[in-house]
Amino acid sequence: MPDHLIDLHTHSSVSDGTERPADLVRAAATAGLDVVALTDHDTTAGWDEATEAATALPLTLVPGLELSTRIGPRSVHMLGYLVDPDDAALAAETARIRDDRLSRAERMVERIGRDHPLTWADVLAQARPGATIGRPHIADALVVAGLEPDRSAAFRGILHPAAGYYEPHDAPSPLRGVELIRNAGGVPVIAHPAASTRGIVIDERALADLVEAGLGGLEVDHRENLTHGKRVLLEWADRFGLFVTGSSDYHGTGKPNRLGEHRTGAGALREIVAQATGSSPVVGEGARQVL
Repeated sequence: MPDHLIDLHTHSSVSDGTERPADLVRAAATAGLDVVALTDHDTTAGWDEATEAATALPLTLVPGLELSTRIGPRSVHMLGYLVDPDDAALAAETARIRDDRLSRAERMVERIGRDHPLTWADVLAQARPGATIGRPHIADALVVAGLEPDRSAAFRGILHPAAGYYEPHDAPSPLRGVELIRNAGGVPVIAHPAASTRGIVIDERALADLVEAGLGGLEVDHRENLTHGKRVLLEWADRFGLFVTGSSDYHGTGKPNRLGEHRTGAGALREIVAQATGSSPVVGEGARQVL
């Protein structure tokens, strides 16, 4: 078990979490975390609010994001830690992804609305202004409309690809994702690479290409990674010299995931900080020494 409580994957209401960035950071402090990373989908818009809150709390904030990438029909999520939020190329690509997420969500809601009493206004009512709107907000709208009991059930039901309403959104390749994060001074880590709903999202040959481009690590300890997949990931990490992380993927009440349920070792965090040139961790007042 890690000596420090370090959770490097959480989401606020700026993307698909249910808590504002400041409230999320306060919840992390209340949960006893020493370090928390804010990694909203395809945006750094919550950094300022989270930073302001973190400076007065006894914890360290690691600003980041979760970049959408894709191999064919398969989604590969790329965590990017300590990027430069003003990097032009990364900002342009994340803006393009968010725009496509929005239009894709509208198309999905239009399809769902042909068979169920759901409108785009219902979905917008579930999102904070300026949030990265996606399927979780549709799921929340389905719950409010009484069409699904909770967000998880919505993903197993109406939002499952087998239901016929699903549509993928456009995203860069994982290789391009690694390049964007590294060029922005950040450190890329593949999120939940062995999730039960996707299987291992990348093969060894493609992983070798990502490592050559600058991939830093693999998120191994995550509730969605299957046991066999974790063993493969650990073998790959050892073979390719990658660090491993563990995280909750916390979404507030949007998912059952709890802050700190999986954690990262201090050595991996120090490696991230050592490699990053885009931005720095925010060390709050009275934070336990980790770095």
